[in-house]
Amino acid sequence: MKKKMLGVIDATTYHEDLEELTVHRSLAAVPFAGRYRLIDFVLSNMVNSDIESVAIFPKYQYRSLMDHLGSGKNWDLNRKRDGLFFFPSPLLDSPSKGIGSFNHFAANLDYFYRSKQEYALISNCFTVFNMDFRPVLDRHIMMGCDITVVRQDGRSLEMYLVKTSLLINLIENRNETGYTCMSDVVTDIHHSYTICNYEYTGLAVMIDSIENYFAASMGLLEPEAWKNIFLRSQPIYTKVKDEPPTRYVKGASAKNSMIANGCMIEGTVENSIISRGVKIGKGSVVKNCIIMQKTHIGENCVLDSVILDKDVKVESGARIEGRHEMPLVIRKGTVQGALMNS
Repeated sequence: MKKKMLGVIDATTYHEDLEELTVHRSLAAVPFAGRYRLIDFVLSNMVNSDIESVAIFPKYQYRSLMDHLGSGKNWDLNRKRDGLFFFPSPLLDSPSKGIGSFNHFAANLDYFYRSKQEYALISNCFTVFNMDFRPVLDRHIMMGCDITVVRQDGRSLEMYLVKTSLLINLIENRNETGYTCMSDVVTDIHHSYTICNYEYTGLAVMIDSIENYFAASMGLLEPEAWKNIFLRSQPIYTKVKDEPPTRYVKGASAKNSMIANGCMIEGTVENSIISRGVKIGKGSVVKNCIIMQKTHIGENCVLDSVILDKDVKVESGARIEGRHEMPLVIRKGTVQGALMNS
């Protein structure tokens, strides 16, 4: 009999250090690698691990996340049975201190009651990795574990495998036990559960700061890192958009960069990640930058170590420079003129 897992993605996390990128969107919907969102990685990993029912628990600013995921069609989750479920938190004033808030789950307990899957995989939404969860389940069963924690170099990746019935029990009895989330259970020295660890040896980056986001993005320009994340056998899926190929005009150049479809490149791009629909004007030089969707950069601009969010306009002649270890972030929808140079 095929073993079945239920996917549970906690999309409630808010990292203060990422505020510049999460003012208008949830952490799960932060763009990454030109055409992906952070949630694409764990969601694709779940689908590639034969998980056919995934529940997403968001809390703040989740409109763009819902727009990105839609019906789940791009992840083959638009099904008559199971599929993709959305459970926004009714507890906006209730702080969450760990992945898998039992109070949030309790508000949607019927979902767990009705699920046929014997096991539940609970994960955060902000780790960039490519992992097959099926070996985790095999080891969990073989070792007779109650809860398995996925770790890397001893550090928890905030992913937990547990029997669905035990998860329901933990949710129902949260007031008596005092446990508020999965980490409360596994870190309690007085618990009576068999806790196992599963060491993940592949590349995994938990995005929790601007510096960390920038470094992980630039790291993907290294072929070895790219090969670790984007595997032909386990593809990372995302929302499909029909856009024309990027157009490079005479005199334009691009070196060691990821450039999505629908762009117009008239200047020079080096060591950068360019999202869909970006325009870079004639004579402009863009180095070590992350440029998000539909941003327009005028002519004769110089940009180095900068993150431009979606729909930013940089007027001709502007010079914007951050530092590699501390990139400058320009918020979504703002205009950066030549007289506002940093």
